[in-house]
Formats: sequence, C-alpha cells, structure tokens
Amino acid sequence: MREYKISDKMVSIKPSAIREIFKALSDPSVISFAAGNPSPDAFPLGQISELSKIVYEKTPVLALQYGITEGYAPLVEKIRLRMKDKFNIDCGNDTTIIVAGGQQGIDLTSKVMCDEGDVVLCEKPTFIGALNAFKANGAIPVQIESNFDGISIEKLEKALIEYKNAKIIYLIPTFQNPSGSTLSLEKRRAVLALAKKYGVIILEDNPYGELRFRGEELPTLKSLDNGGGSVVYCSSFSKIIAPAIRVGYLSAPSELASKIIVAKQVSDVHTNIYFQLICDLFLERYNIDEHIEKIRVLYKDKCLLMLGEMNKKFGNTGIKYTEPDGGLFLWCDLPESIDLSEFVKLCLERKAAVVPGGTFLADEREASRSFRVNFSYPSNEQIIAGVDILARSAMDLLRGQ
Repeated sequence: MREYKISDKMVSIKPSAIREIFKALSDPSVISFAAGNPSPDAFPLGQISELSKIVYEKTPVLALQYGITEGYAPLVEKIRLRMKDKFNIDCGNDTTIIVAGGQQGIDLTSKVMCDEGDVVLCEKPTFIGALNAFKANGAIPVQIESNFDGISIEKLEKALIEYKNAKIIYLIPTFQNPSGSTLSLEKRRAVLALAKKYGVIILEDNPYGELRFRGEELPTLKSLDNGGGSVVYCSSFSKIIAPAIRVGYLSAPSELASKIIVAKQVSDVHTNIYFQLICDLFLERYNIDEHIEKIRVLYKDKCLLMLGEMNKKFGNTGIKYTEPDGGLFLWCDLPESIDLSEFVKLCLERKAAVVPGGTFLADEREASRSFRVNFSYPSNEQIIAGVDILARSAMDLLRGQ
C-alpha cells in the first residue's frame, strides 16, 4: 500500500474525540451527554418550513446562485444592527462577515493572524474545535489556568511576557465550552487591558451568550473595546436557530477583515446562500428574542433537572460539578481515586456517553480527572436515567468493582 507524507501541521492533529463518540451514539439506546447539540425542541421547525417556501417562491435563483464572500448584504446589515442594539457592539470601524458557522470564523482568524510557530493563548480547558483550528494553521495553543470566573489574569500576563510571538488570546467568555464558566466583568476589563498593552488580538467566541437563564447579563469584550480594534467577535445562529444551517458571523477591524475575506474565498467562496436567506427572513418576520426566551426556559428546566439529579445521586461519589447560569454544559471533576478512562468506558458500557476532559486540553497527553456533560440534548427521562448511570459507575469504581 502506498504511503503518504502528511504535512507537518496536520500530522499531529487527531480526530475530534467528540466526533468519534458520535459513532457510538448511532446506537439509539445510548444516552448522549457527550454531544454539544441544542435540543431538537428548540428548533423553529414551522417557521423554517414557511420561510423555505417563501425563498423558493420569491427568490429561487438568488438562493441557488453564487453569492459574495462577505455574505448576503441584507442579513449582514440586520446582524450589524442587532449587535449594536442587543450587545452595544459598535461596528463603525469594523467589517461584519458571514461565515460557515462559528468554527470557520475561528479558523479564518487564526489563519490570517498566525505564522508557523506563533502562539495562541487560551483557557484550560477550551473548545476542541478551536484547538484543532489553531494547530492546523501552524499555531501553538498554550493553555492558561482558569476557574469558574474565567482565565487567570496573573498567569495570562506571565504568558504574554514569556511568549513574544503570541498573536491571539482566544476566549469563550460566557458559558464556556466545556466548563460552563463565565468570565467576570473585572476579568473582562483586565484581559482587554492586557491585549492592548501587549499588542495582541482577542478572539471572542460567543455562541452561548444569548442562552442565559439566570443571573445578570455581562457586556461582551467587543462592546468593552468600544471600537478600539483589539477584539474579533465571532458568533452564530447554530444555538439559537439550528446548527446544521452553518451560518455564523464575525466582526473584525476592517483591515484584518479584508484578509479574512480573502482567506474565506480560498476556503469556500461563500457561505450557503439559501440558509443566509432563511436567517434573513427569520430576523425580518419573527421576533427572534421571543424565540430565544423560549429556548432559555427550556434549557433552564433541563439544567436544573440535571443539577437536581446530581445533588441527589452524586453525594457519596466525590464528583464535583459546576452550576452554570446558561449555555449547554456542566463540567465534572472525579475524585483522585477514580480513573477517568475507566469511568468513561464503564459509563458507555452502561449506555451513557460523556466526553473525557483531556479532549479539551491543548496537550491531550496531560492527565485529566474531568469530564463534560451536556444537558440541552437529552430528554428529561434520559437526564434522570443518565445521571443515575454516572453515579452508579462512580460508586462501583470506588468500591473496586
């Protein structure tokens, strides 16, 4: 068999463990706490069906023809106005671009910003899709210790001093994936000050920010920057309309955005026009904030159900877990006496899937005692049964069974 020489930047990148776990989920009897999927109950099926008919009745050629790389202009304008009205993001010095989901926004930004061997500073743990994007573009992700109020400011500054070739600080400030943590207002201001001091860009990934179901809203880093040019803001419709539409957006300083547009032309020419039209009509004809409020109520109920079950069943296991105010995830820490790989394997044998914490580390060889669970996707009945499997598995391993 012929051997192929894989490029240095790709040879060390492994398939996403989450995507690999998806293969096991083809078994319908498996309870999935592993996926990052929104609840199917959150999808606006009736509205999308109605809007699809309108698109094909009124603009069929537009829906099927090539479009411009920057995105469908009416949708770009609606997003720009909504960012300003909803998040106080002033895009006066920026360009807003439609991208194929938030993942592409991360990929293109790192591709444009980073040379081979440049450093991206990120939280520990962080989103595996971002880590792979950085590595695929030749950058080196360096993780900074974080806790439930976000990244360590002291350690972040030390890293900025140490790594002179740091180009990006990558953050998911609100309901972080995988931890569910939220960067405090004090730390948001401190991170922004460090970015300005050391001349790096913050890549603010905010796919979960609108999914707050309790607590006070916090300003985005982009709004705190107030047009200062230090933040690239990235979000999408994946968690508030549907993930398969692959419509995201980023707002970046115009000089940087011009190169991101070129990089996107090389990558895919433009984002799917049909679904851009669907998103545009959704914003035009429906009250998206009312729709989001329904999702918030749905996820609040699911999160509180999972936390309630954990409160009842995890007491003797030694498992610690976060209690987020929004988003899709909880982050759990096993006691030292339980081996993570054995726990994950036993849970899967018993038909409950979780994601091991090492998946979300810049160096997957580093030992982890943590795992991520998702509360948005499983049904209420699956949440109850699945938490019971996690608790029983932990107890059996503690007893040495």
